[in-house]
Amino acid sequence: MGEWGFLSSLLDKVQSHSSVIGKVWLSVLFIFRIMVLGAGADKVWGDEQSNMICNTKQPGCKNVCYDHAFPISHIRFWVLQIIFVSTPTLVYLGHVLHVIHKENKMREYMKTHTQSNLAKYPKYTDEKGHVEIRGNLLGTYMTSIVFRILLEIAFIVGQYYLYGFIMDPKVVCSRAPCPFTVECYMSRPTEKTIFILFMLAVSCASLLLNVVEICYLLCQLADDSTVDAITWNHQGDGIIVNKNLIEKQFLSLNGFKASSSSSFVRQLNLYGFKKSQCFNRGEPNIHHYFHPNFKRNQPELITKCSFGPDMPQSC
Repeated sequence: MGEWGFLSSLLDKVQSHSSVIGKVWLSVLFIFRIMVLGAGADKVWGDEQSNMICNTKQPGCKNVCYDHAFPISHIRFWVLQIIFVSTPTLVYLGHVLHVIHKENKMREYMKTHTQSNLAKYPKYTDEKGHVEIRGNLLGTYMTSIVFRILLEIAFIVGQYYLYGFIMDPKVVCSRAPCPFTVECYMSRPTEKTIFILFMLAVSCASLLLNVVEICYLLCQLADDSTVDAITWNHQGDGIIVNKNLIEKQFLSLNGFKASSSSSFVRQLNLYGFKKSQCFNRGEPNIHHYFHPNFKRNQPELITKCSFGPDMPQSC
C-alpha cells in the first residue's frame, strides 16, 4: 500500500470539499479499490506468465500466447483505471486550493484597507477555510464528475473487449513461433473470475454513485433560488435579500457592523428601507426591501439615504 500513499493523501484532502455522495464515492475508491487491489490482487495474480502451462516446450511460444491472451495484465489495467478516474478529482482539488489561497490573500488585504476601497470579497470560503461548492467551483466539480463517468464507462468497455469478465482456464494460440495450435492453461481461473467480477461490481457501483451525484447536484441547482444573498429586483427599484445566504457571503467579512441577518435587517430599517409584504410569501427566508432613494443605475440618490422616516409602498 505504500505506493498508493501519495494518491490517497491527495484524495483525502478532496473529501472535505465534496458533496455527501462525493464522500461516499471516495470511500468506495479507498476501501474497495485501492485497499483491495493493494492487499489482495498481487497474491491472486502473481507472476501469471510463469504459472501458465502450455502443451509445448517451443521457446518463446508461451510468451506470445500470454501476450495474445492478456495485452495488459489485469493488475496494471486496474491501476491505470484508478489513476485515470482519480485525475479529474485531483484537477478539482487544484482549483479548490487555488481559490482558498486567493481568498486568504484577499482577507489579508482586507485587514489593511477600508471596505470602501475593496472591489471584491471572498465568496467561496470562510475564515476557517470551509469551501462552499457553487459558482465556478460547482462547474469544475460537476465537470470532474462527468469525466469520471466517461472514464469509468471507457474502462469497463475496454476490459470487456480486451479479455471479457470471465477468466477462461484454457487459452488457444497459434501464433509464431508456436509449431502448431497450442493450448495453455491458467492457474486458479475460478478465483480470478471472482476477483474480476468483484472489481467490475465496484466499478459499476462507482459509476452509479457518479450518476447519482450529478442528478443530486442538478436537483439542488433546480431547487435553489435564483436569488443570491443580495440582488436587485427585476424593476431595479428594490433589493431582494436571502437570509440563508446573507450571513455566509457578507456578514462574515470585516467591516460589517451587523453580525446576523436580523441585525442586518435592523440596519436596513434604520436607513429607511421598508419590507414589502406582498413579495414571495411562499419563501420565508427571501424578502424584498425598497427605498425611494435607492435605485439601480442611479448612484446620485444614495446620498439621500440617511437615518429617518421613509416612504412606505403599498402592494
